[in-house]
Amino acid sequence: MLTPVSEEIAREIAYRLRQLRQARGYTLQEVYDATGVHIARLEANRANMTVATLATLCRYYETPLATFFQDL
Repeated sequence: MLTPVSEEIAREIAYRLRQLRQARGYTLQEVYDATGVHIARLEANRANMTVATLATLCRYYETPLATFFQDL
């Protein structure tokens, strides 16, 4: 079971992923077509993700992982 702190972090990660996608004007389908990642459930914080999946998305969004996690 997730602790309250890890739930907060998971929500923030989901929020940041959604913000990155929307800031670039990508649709859910465009992200899937380019990366093979079904991002809707990740953005809704309804699925767990691996670091490898997060790295794939950050590469696609041209955002370094260190930047993604800054101030988290």
